[in-house]
Amino acid sequence: MTTTTLNQAIQYVENGDVDKGLSLIESIEATADHETKYTIAELYYNWGLVDKAKTIIDELIMLYPDEGELYVFSAELLIDLDEEDEAIEMLLEIKSNDREYLRAQLLLADLYQLQGLDEVAEQKLQLAKHHAPEEPIISFGLGEFYLDRGDFLKSIPYYKQALSKREQLPDCNIELRLAEAYSASGQFEDAITYYEQGLEDQVDVSSLFGYGYTAYQLEQHKVAIEQFQRLKGIDPDYSSLYPYLAKAYEAEHLFDKALQTLEDGMKIDDYNEALLLAAAKLSLKMKDPEKAEDYLRRLLALNPSHFEGIQTLSALLKHEERYSELIDLIEHCQQYGEEDPLFDWYLANAKYEEDQLDEASTLYKKAYSHFQEDVEFLEEYSYVLLEIGNRKEAVEMLKKAYKLDPARIDIEERIIDLDSAFNE
Repeated sequence: MTTTTLNQAIQYVENGDVDKGLSLIESIEATADHETKYTIAELYYNWGLVDKAKTIIDELIMLYPDEGELYVFSAELLIDLDEEDEAIEMLLEIKSNDREYLRAQLLLADLYQLQGLDEVAEQKLQLAKHHAPEEPIISFGLGEFYLDRGDFLKSIPYYKQALSKREQLPDCNIELRLAEAYSASGQFEDAITYYEQGLEDQVDVSSLFGYGYTAYQLEQHKVAIEQFQRLKGIDPDYSSLYPYLAKAYEAEHLFDKALQTLEDGMKIDDYNEALLLAAAKLSLKMKDPEKAEDYLRRLLALNPSHFEGIQTLSALLKHEERYSELIDLIEHCQQYGEEDPLFDWYLANAKYEEDQLDEASTLYKKAYSHFQEDVEFLEEYSYVLLEIGNRKEAVEMLKKAYKLDPARIDIEERIIDLDSAFNE
């Protein structure tokens, strides 16, 4: 009769008549046998009524103080109630000869890891491994621990041990874990094999991204495009896919598709600085400096101190000989504390082109120690030195430039001309 009533109560809840179902369960709870009470506790737990479940389990622990399964259940309830310390105390009560001991050690490891006590968590897992060296769930747990901690190489042998007893872990996609570990450690050939295997059984967005990323690293660009497109179809809000999908298209010389992909990504995340920078660089590659500048201006509007964005726009303005704008840009960025020798060089060149010779000379001198091995810099600096009347030092700069690049016959001729004029 009790079983029939309990099944009826479950039916009420599943059909949406929750109050009626719970009322019926409460009517049988007081007189139910212990096994039925445990079942009721499980139902309460599954329905989110953790306090009600805990009341029953606490009562059963009083009656069965050596039953490890009850302690594990109680710990799970305490975790849901955000009482992790109490959950740890409950799990520590379980003896090593209890059939729930291994499960308890896994749960303890999770709890210690959540508290940032990685060493203690590792000890619990290794203790369980020593206790049951052939148990695949323990090997899998150790693999998970090291993967979560970023010790990818350490995780691999444990996952492989678990994989050797795959049939005992039907709900764990070990192949995808191995794929992630191999990919994260740079072993892309091994990773892609496991991605192919794992995605046959389970498709999730994280693994699709990993597969696409790994294929991209192996320069299998068509495979990468296929996987990133597949991911985009499942979850278009997965913003990390867009830069890599664009790179894969670019590698295949599909520049229009690459730029459209970056635009699609911006629609998902219009504050994504990486997408704007990538779109700017791709536009430059497509010989569309106007569009590149627009992306860069948008980027710097979001983040005025974005170093690479400033660099790229500065180079563009320098190339287009828009010197007054270049001066405004760099001096504006310097107000935000952005300092870099390259900015000094660009600013020096712009000042020179705007006939601000004294400032240009000071800036070239400041940047010299960083670019004394750069032929273009030395050549520019020599022009400024000549303009301010320092012919001797100008010739020294040209000689250094020629020594760095003896193929520059024009520099050699310039040196000869200056030496001749100097000796007249």
